[in-house]
Amino acid sequence: MTGEILLGSAIAIIVMAGCYNTALFLLSRRRVRRVRGPRQQRLYVFLLACLNEEKVLAESLARITALPAGNFLALVIDDGSDDATAEVARAADSERVRLLQRTLPDARRGKGAALNAGIRHLRESGLLDGYDPHDVIVCVVDADGRLDEHVVQSVDPFFDNPRTGATQVGVRMYNRHLGLLARLQDMEFVIYGDIFQCARRYIGSVGMGGNGQFMRLAALDSLALPGETAGGPWSDSLTEDLDLGVRLIARGWTNQHCTAAAVSQQAVLDVRRLVRQRSRWFQGHLQSAGLVPLILRSVPTRAAVDLLYHLSSPVLILLTSLLPLSFLVAVAGTVIGSVQAGRALISPMWIIGPYLLSFTAAYAYGFVYRRRERGLGLVRSILLSHVFIFYGYIWFAAGWWGLWRMLTGKQTWLKTART
Repeated sequence: MTGEILLGSAIAIIVMAGCYNTALFLLSRRRVRRVRGPRQQRLYVFLLACLNEEKVLAESLARITALPAGNFLALVIDDGSDDATAEVARAADSERVRLLQRTLPDARRGKGAALNAGIRHLRESGLLDGYDPHDVIVCVVDADGRLDEHVVQSVDPFFDNPRTGATQVGVRMYNRHLGLLARLQDMEFVIYGDIFQCARRYIGSVGMGGNGQFMRLAALDSLALPGETAGGPWSDSLTEDLDLGVRLIARGWTNQHCTAAAVSQQAVLDVRRLVRQRSRWFQGHLQSAGLVPLILRSVPTRAAVDLLYHLSSPVLILLTSLLPLSFLVAVAGTVIGSVQAGRALISPMWIIGPYLLSFTAAYAYGFVYRRRERGLGLVRSILLSHVFIFYGYIWFAAGWWGLWRMLTGKQTWLKTART
């Protein structure tokens, strides 16, 4: 009886998620119409919060300083690094790249605190003097982020709409050719951007990612948090990007998603390090439960329903992780029953049913990924998407790890190591 309850509950969650994912896939195939306003000359400011990033920072800064854009600068926020991060920043284009060095005890208090310090420095240094906050676009780039050269030209039209508070670009893995794990991470981000984020443009619930998020300074100014991280827009959450995106929507701003440009980052090539990274993301999602009252109070109904479903994903992941266990329990019960009955009680549906529940989405995922990686071919993309379904089990391990960290009071930032 217990096994049947577990199996039934897990199947119900999977069916619900499947219906939701199907609806978003259909929405994502629609084309969006932009509301254009008068074109403005905008200042683009790229913020790079860095902690021991000497291995990857130089290439990222080279990409930024080579952008064919007229008015921009980059601020490297060295958050108390032990390596040569500061020296790499100083060696970059001095006209375009500025350095802010933070020291202990103020440094190493999380990415949100570092970004808030960067915004304060920009104001205090006078670099933003004379600019209207509506015409200043702040872009958060990870130290390993490599922006497409046309990213500013692709993003800028979204900010012609005065209600656009932020625009997220797609995310890719620049080392996706270095093995199956890297390829699956690239597939994960492509699927998330091209299906879920694209669909959420129509729902009004586009989220911000930690890399490649462009935000209007006026929108950030509307999110000041006096009680956290010394009065900046970013919170102390381990997923400060998720938190910021929700609060922008609650303030009445519109979040957009740009499919015409992307930022490429380094995929994690070790399973344990990947699970460690995802456990931080999972824990941050658990912390975001505190956003529920704000969503219920200030977000329009359609967007609120989607955001609440998104914030419930940690609970759904933990419950779904019971499916393999419940399936084994059900199989064991059937085998025992077959022995007692003296005949096989397993029907073809024991194979067809689990396959349909688990792998139907793989065909949509393969179709979407092939549009970005045409060299793979449709058949290979679909086969890869079947492997991608098993790759999703990483979230089960990361989820229980993240829950354990939260229950034991561990709030430290599990930073992803670079190679």
